Amino acid sequence: MDTLRAMRAFVNIAEQGSLTAAARALDSSLPAVVRTLAALEAHLGVRLMNRTTRRIALTDEGRSYLESCRQVLSAVQDAEESLKEGAAEPSGPITLTAPVQFGLMHVAPVVTRFALQYPQVKLRVLLHDRVVNMLEEGIDVGVRIGALDDSGLIARPLGAIRRVVVASPDLIAAHGEPAHPDALRGVPCVRFTGASSLAWSFHINGRAVTVPVAGNLEFNHIAPAVDACAAGAGFGLFLCYQVRPYLARGTLRIVLREFEPPPRPVHIVYPHARLLPGRTRLLVDWLARELGDDSGAFAPDQA
Repeated sequence: MDTLRAMRAFVNIAEQGSLTAAARALDSSLPAVVRTLAALEAHLGVRLMNRTTRRIALTDEGRSYLESCRQVLSAVQDAEESLKEGAAEPSGPITLTAPVQFGLMHVAPVVTRFALQYPQVKLRVLLHDRVVNMLEEGIDVGVRIGALDDSGLIARPLGAIRRVVVASPDLIAAHGEPAHPDALRGVPCVRFTGASSLAWSFHINGRAVTVPVAGNLEFNHIAPAVDACAAGAGFGLFLCYQVRPYLARGTLRIVLREFEPPPRPVHIVYPHARLLPGRTRLLVDWLARELGDDSGAFAPDQA
């Protein structure tokens, strides 16, 4: 059995989500892919995937083996590329993910400059506000805001982002600037669908405290919620980068600064620390440099 060929087939099946899609990606026939997977499982003596007529799911052994396969194949690819003439020019695919608004404002421009600099690298950028499983979804690099739960990822710190309460100058003039988070109980608040829809978190005397909020506007996207706050519809709770242009224009002001919770860390995350393909390592370094402290992404915010 050609073990490397079988590994490639297995990785493609896992990433494509079906035998048929993997066969197309590999430019092979469906029976050939089925036989390759069966031979690999027989060789290893374990079942890597549970298969039904509708779906394929990795077993625990399959998830572990998938990580090992990716490391081996990355090492082989690096070795091959290092021997090719002109290997200094990076090439190949990279899939990157980031939160939607931060991705639009900061990551996408940085990745675009990378793509212009290295035209042989094929970049796919996925903007999600959910935490994706990078291993299962075939993602090479991610930018994440907040605490990291996945111990299987390597994390490279970028900076930290404040969570701020803002309001328009007209709304502050009408209701007065709140001196304490409890003052938000009696004023309109623009809410964002999710955990912070009914209560906002603050830091008071060294303790985390939640304050219930209410209002007649709730959004499931950040941009219209920020616009509504700037229009005077209520106080709003946002990550600082989401409102920075409004703060600069003076259409929003930060209130309750002394009660803000600790800033949220921002990291570049990626698997395969030891055997990253050269192109992926290059992108990680590029992101770290372009999104670092001097980039403006984490610059202090004005009132």
